[in-house]
Amino acid sequence: MAGETFLTRDGYEKLREDLKNMKKRRQELAGEIKEAAEKGDLKENAEYHAAKEEQQKVQRRANELEGKLRSARIIEEASVQSGEIRIGATVDLEDLKTKEKVVYTLVDSAEADFSKGRISVRSPVAEALLGHKEGEQVAISLPAGALTYKVVKISRSM
Repeated sequence: MAGETFLTRDGYEKLREDLKNMKKRRQELAGEIKEAAEKGDLKENAEYHAAKEEQQKVQRRANELEGKLRSARIIEEASVQSGEIRIGATVDLEDLKTKEKVVYTLVDSAEADFSKGRISVRSPVAEALLGHKEGEQVAISLPAGALTYKVVKISRSM
């Protein structure tokens, strides 16, 4: 499991699209660099240096995306254990102190988006939830304080 990236089918396709865009941008930058280089003295050519710097950033991101896609394992709904919180699960929780209800979907860090309730399985909250079943209480220690949730429902939404 070490080094693997677990993605939903949508997450995988999004990373592929991002990589495609990075490759397109890399080609555009090559043209900008060539054009800037033709203007002469490279020591004081701000356009050239800015394009080269952006090219390095784009290349790093493309390499990162390629690595994630190479190590990707697609999580299919049928392969996710039911009844237990695992990667790919959507979990309805109730805060036992405030009675507030929250819903999280546990995903790989490549797909995490807290604003959409998608949290990384490597986050402290998700790590504490993993393996629990409906009806169980989960105590979570965070720097901001302790949380205690009741697992109300576990579902698959992939």
